[in-house]
Amino acid sequence: MGAMPSSTALPADHPLITTDPARSTASSPLITAYRGGTPSRKPVWFMRQAGRSLPEYRALREGTDMLESCLRPAMASEITLQPVRRHDVDAAIFFSDIVIPLKLAGVDVDIVPGTGPVLGAAVRTAEDVAALPELTDEALEPIREAVRLTVAELGSTPLIGFAGAPFTVAAYMVEGRPSRDHLGPRTMMHADPETWNALAAWAADASGRFLRAQIEAGASAGQLFDSWAGSLSLSDYLEYVQPHSARALSHVQDLSGETGVPLVHFGTGTGEILPAMRDAGASVVGVDYRLPLDEAHRRLQASPGADGRGAVPLQGNIDPALLSAPWEVLEAHVREVVETGRVAPGHVVNLGHGVPPTTDPEVLTRVVGLIHSLQP
Repeated sequence: MGAMPSSTALPADHPLITTDPARSTASSPLITAYRGGTPSRKPVWFMRQAGRSLPEYRALREGTDMLESCLRPAMASEITLQPVRRHDVDAAIFFSDIVIPLKLAGVDVDIVPGTGPVLGAAVRTAEDVAALPELTDEALEPIREAVRLTVAELGSTPLIGFAGAPFTVAAYMVEGRPSRDHLGPRTMMHADPETWNALAAWAADASGRFLRAQIEAGASAGQLFDSWAGSLSLSDYLEYVQPHSARALSHVQDLSGETGVPLVHFGTGTGEILPAMRDAGASVVGVDYRLPLDEAHRRLQASPGADGRGAVPLQGNIDPALLSAPWEVLEAHVREVVETGRVAPGHVVNLGHGVPPTTDPEVLTRVVGLIHSLQP
């Protein structure tokens, strides 16, 4: 997909570096915690906080399919803003989908209700990969416009951009649809590594450009989301996946650093590969609900990377299943998550995956209030 971007600075009016206090996100609780500082209040946001759990989302989306709603800038912006207004969370997460870069590149893909992403044709041979179209800079304009609209409304509340990690994106492409065991991509890694690496590199560049477009347009942080990396062994991850995740993050690496855009790397079932995920280039590691935060911190601290980094700020990890439990059970769990997260250099509270669509929005609002009442 061509050379990596050469720009080394955020736009002058970017929320992280603007001198306008009404729009600056640099000292917000979220960015402060992501950078390992002590925030003014304990920051919290939820993956999938925008979406099916909100009646206002369902009303807005009525009659509009998923991909279309992501590509209508005004609608995507409004959906992104809804949970910030309702819950007082400390960040908005850009409303989109990991297959949007495929759609914008010209790949035949749709999101089928009740199934998920489905491709018109699976990508399984070298010829299939070679025939993939290139994602152009111009095609990303609807994404930039949606981000600009959102940031204009958020003020000093940060927007988090996101993209699917190359393994998860490529896994959908190989299978042609969602899969429980991801046998197709796991087999391709070993049976045809050249084709696998070409496909994963394509996915990395598509996701990297997608993420960069969001950040340049005003997102104050970025998250690489690897839904299916937990299906991999550590050795397979290191050889066949980590280099491609690093490639995706390299598209925005020049915009990160100590005073730049924090980058979060999150995956589900990834407790055994957290240090490898950190070493792909993230400055924050997201932890799912399966592993206590203090144990995640210990594993990262005990396994420093080649650059000497060990423990990093963490994000997570309330168990989504407990959102429907009695309040006293949920409250005790939230307090425990906050306490175990204190061992890390910084901690942003989140779920250990996404908001279930059956969640009562009032519960999320109450959880946010509880977290904000605790010592940061």
